[in-house]
Parts: sequence; structure tokens; C-alpha cells
Amino acid sequence: MTRLGFLIARLTGDETALERLSAPPEALAAELAGKRVALIGNARSLSASRNGASIDAADLVIRINGAPIPAAVSHGTRTDWLAVSMPPDAALLAARAPARVLWMTRKRKRLPFALTRRPGFYLHRRAEAQALADHLGAPPTTGLMLIDLLARSSAAEVALYGFDFFSSLSLSGSRTAAQVPHDFAAERGFVEALIARDPRFRLVAAA
Repeated sequence: MTRLGFLIARLTGDETALERLSAPPEALAAELAGKRVALIGNARSLSASRNGASIDAADLVIRINGAPIPAAVSHGTRTDWLAVSMPPDAALLAARAPARVLWMTRKRKRLPFALTRRPGFYLHRRAEAQALADHLGAPPTTGLMLIDLLARSSAAEVALYGFDFFSSLSLSGSRTAAQVPHDFAAERGFVEALIARDPRFRLVAAA
């Protein structure tokens, strides 16, 4: 697709055309099958941990948005997939060098054409994000969309690091829970219910 064709598809909301720029969901499913996954949230509390070695020992390491790594001892060093709901800058992509970048948000207006040209680019299906938003009654965070995607995969194990549902705020910014559009109580409930019914998932304490 040309840049002009992309801009037209984005402007007109042509999801079929935009999805043709994406790796198919089956490709992600194949890469996740049987894998031990570490999903790294951006809670500030993770900085006080020594979970880095455990993170890097996973088969697949997924980071979110700004993907902060303040120290290897707490956050590890690998980034296999980067899941974003905002345009990542070139320096971040160069530093993290993910094999895949996943555009997770339902919003397409900020999706950069250059991102769609990267090998391994994935456009999260709008219907899946919308279903999750309807369930929560609020826009889901990038992290929760990833958790939902992983729950529907055949990953062998999913360890959640750096998820405290904004109780310690985020390493990616200074906003409070009242300044963002998400329902963190609903997201906590979603994750707790998932862990209760799906033994593959565990929430790793920051300490």
C-alpha cells in the first residue's frame, strides 16, 4: 500500500485495508504457542524489585509503550515484542529492537505509516479492543489488551510484572489515576478473575 492509500484508509476507517498491512493473528498465535511469556507493565513499583533475571529467562518478553528499563536488575534487558497505543519514537525502537511492534489501541488516527512498514507489524483487531472496552465500561489500558490477547492464545505460561493497577503510578509519566481514562479497579478485577480460572497466569510481586 502506498502512503496515500494508507492515509485514505486511515481517514475513512477502512479496517479491511489497514489489516492487510498487519501480520495475521495466526502468526502471533503460532509464536505464542507453548511459550513462557513475560509481560512487563510500567508500574513504578517494579523498580524496587530484582526480577530482571526472571524476565530475561522467559521465552518471549513483551513491553508496553515507552518500555522503560531503569535498571536491568529490576526490568531485565530483552524486548521481543513492543505493544503500543501511541507512536514510538525512532530512538526507542532502535534501543529496544523488538521483532514485532503491536499497535493495540482502537484509535487509528495516530498510527504512523512508517510503523506499518516494519517487519512483524501487527494491528490489534478493533473488534477485540472494543469488546474489552464494553466489558470494562472504560477504555482498556495497553497492558490489559495484551493480557486479553494472551488469554486467548495457547501460551504455556504468562507472568505479569509491573502491574499494580496504578497504585504506584507509571514510569511512563506523572499523571494520576484521575487524569487517565481507565478504570483500574475494573482492570484489577479482570486480572484477578483471569488468574483464578486460568493457572497459566500469575501476577509477580514487585518485591
